[in-house]
Amino acid sequence: MKYMLIMNTPRNGYEQYMKWPKKILEANTAFMNTFSKNLQEAGELLSTAGLAAPEHARLVRAGKDRKSITDGVFAESKEFLAGYWIVDVESPERAFEIAAEASTAPGLPVTAADGTPIDHMWIEVRKILGSHKDL
Repeated sequence: MKYMLIMNTPRNGYEQYMKWPKKILEANTAFMNTFSKNLQEAGELLSTAGLAAPEHARLVRAGKDRKSITDGVFAESKEFLAGYWIVDVESPERAFEIAAEASTAPGLPVTAADGTPIDHMWIEVRKILGSHKDL
C-alpha cells in the first residue's frame, strides 16, 4: 500500500526555521537524513523531498489561448506544503508509525498562524490510489 506523508508548515514556518540555532538546524537535518535512509534501507521509501518557501511558488493555469497564466501565493493561505515522503508499506498502521516518527524531528517549537505553539508537526497521511481496485 502506498501512502504520501505530508508535512505542512505555517505561513511563517520557513522564516522561523531559518532562525533556529545552528545546532538545532544540524540536528534536524541529521534526523531527516537518517530517517529517510532507514526507510530506504527497509525498502519502504519510494520518494521524498523538501520544498522551497511559499514565496517561490506560483499558481498556474491555461488561459483561453492555452498559454500559461500565473499568480502568486494567495494571502489567505495559512499553511503550505513543506515536504513529503512516499512510502510503500504493508498496512495503514505502518504508515501511521512512520508519520509519528517523522513528527519527532528535533527543532524548536514553531507557532501556528494563530500563535499557538506546535511542539511536533502534524504529518498528514494520505493513501495513494494506484489502480481501479483502490477506487
